[in-house]
Amino acid sequence: MPASALGLALAAACVHALWNVLLARAPDVEAATAVALVVAEVVFLPVAILVWHVHRAAIPFMIASGALQLLYFTLLATAYRVAELSVVYPIARGTAPVLVLVVGVAALGHTTSIGQVAGVVLVGLGILLVRGLRRGPGVPIGLVIACVIAAYTLVDKNGVKHAGAVPYLELSMIGPTILYASAIARTKGTQALRAAWGPATLVAGIATFGAYALVLLALQRAAAAPVAAVRETSVVLTALLARRVLKETVGPVRIAGAVAVAAGIALLSF
Repeated sequence: MPASALGLALAAACVHALWNVLLARAPDVEAATAVALVVAEVVFLPVAILVWHVHRAAIPFMIASGALQLLYFTLLATAYRVAELSVVYPIARGTAPVLVLVVGVAALGHTTSIGQVAGVVLVGLGILLVRGLRRGPGVPIGLVIACVIAAYTLVDKNGVKHAGAVPYLELSMIGPTILYASAIARTKGTQALRAAWGPATLVAGIATFGAYALVLLALQRAAAAPVAAVRETSVVLTALLARRVLKETVGPVRIAGAVAVAAGIALLSF
C-alpha cells in the first residue's frame, strides 16, 4: 500500500470519527444528519467545480453509490438514535472490510492469506467483546450498515476510475441529500431542520464529505480492501470519544473489543 494512500486513509479515519461523534450527540440525530448533508453539498460544490473531471462511464456507479449512501445515512441516523455509538460504530465499520475481503475472494478471484484469516477472527472476537452480553438493536443494525458500507466501497472503487474524487462524491450525493432532507422536512417539519443548525452540524457536514473524499483519493492509489481496513482504525478513537464526549459506559472490555477490531482490520490490510 503506497504511503500516500496510507496517509489519506488514516486522515479519513480521524475525520470520520469526528463527524460520527458530532451527529451521535445531536438532540435530533435525523435532523442534524439532514443539515450536515446539505452543508457538505454546498461547501464542496466550488471545490468540485475547480477540479472537475467526470467521464460518462462514471454515471452508473454514481447512481448506484447514491442509492447505497441514502440507505447508509438513513440507517446510521436511526442507529445513533436507538443504540450507543460505541456499539454500532465498531460493528458497522469493523465488519465492512471483512465483507469487502470476502467478496473479493469469492466473487472477484482475489487471493487471501493466513494473516487476513487471522484478521477476520480478531474482528469477530472484537465484535463479541463490544457487544457483551447485552441485547438491543445496536448489533443487527450495525451489521446491516456494514453490508451497505462494503457495497458502496466496492462500487466507488470502480467509479472513481472515471471521475475525480470530489466531483464524484458531490454528484453521487446530490440525490441522497435532497431526498433525505426532504423526508425529514416532511416528517418533522422545517423547524426541526432550523433547530439542528449550528457549529456542530456545520463541522459535521464538512467532515462528512471531507472524510469520504479522503477515502476516494486513497482508493485511486490503492486497492479497496487495504483502504477500507486502514480507515477503520477510527473504531478505537470513536470508542474513547464515546466515553469522553457522550458519557457512554465504555469499560475495559468494550475498549479491548474496539482494539481487537482495529487490530483485525490492520491485519486485513496486509
